[in-house]
Amino acid sequence: MIAMTAYVDQLAEWFRKHGDKTKAIPMENYMRNQYPFLGIKSPERTALTKTFWAEHGIPAGEELLDVVRQLWLLPEREFQNVGMAYLEKYAKKAKPADIDAFEELVTTKSWWDTVDYLASHTMGDHLTKYPELIPEYTERWIRSDNMWLRRTAILYQLRYKQRTDVERLFEYLLLCKDENEFFIRKAIGWALREYAKTDAEAVRRFVAGNRLSPLSEREALKGIGKS
Repeated sequence: MIAMTAYVDQLAEWFRKHGDKTKAIPMENYMRNQYPFLGIKSPERTALTKTFWAEHGIPAGEELLDVVRQLWLLPEREFQNVGMAYLEKYAKKAKPADIDAFEELVTTKSWWDTVDYLASHTMGDHLTKYPELIPEYTERWIRSDNMWLRRTAILYQLRYKQRTDVERLFEYLLLCKDENEFFIRKAIGWALREYAKTDAEAVRRFVAGNRLSPLSEREALKGIGKS
């Protein structure tokens, strides 16, 4: 049972006091009206979060993850973004089984602003800490009907640099390269562009040897060119 309802209620009240509908409208438009906003931009959101932490503290252990789950249930998008700040605090304490909770966050209220953080930070860090989870989870994600899980499988190694499992990365990109979905094509290019900072020649060879979408290829070769 979720135990931190009173704490989250206080947090929600604190943020709603600082909402600004005139700012919310363009923020909602930018996110294609997927979710309502309070109208609190990132710098102010960060400041409000730190002020709340200073007064109310940060829960520990399972209660911290409970807070994240409850923030995910609130309608305004700022609360999911605040939830990711709590997740960052939870990362070092996370247990292997928490990957199921992280996966639920990926597939709930999904859009690029949450999924990209969850993939490249939350999942990426968790799978670094518990690499034995990689085969079971990432193999299932890349073949999932859920596009956001496929994107997660592509992006979880985004910050791995020299630690990248290149064989797995390229295999996953090939599995998705013919998809028409914009967010998958963009993720393919992004993953390749990041890995190019470690091994540009490997990325050039991959792009030259495989027919990618124009979007994926363009994103992959940004900064390195074809030769």
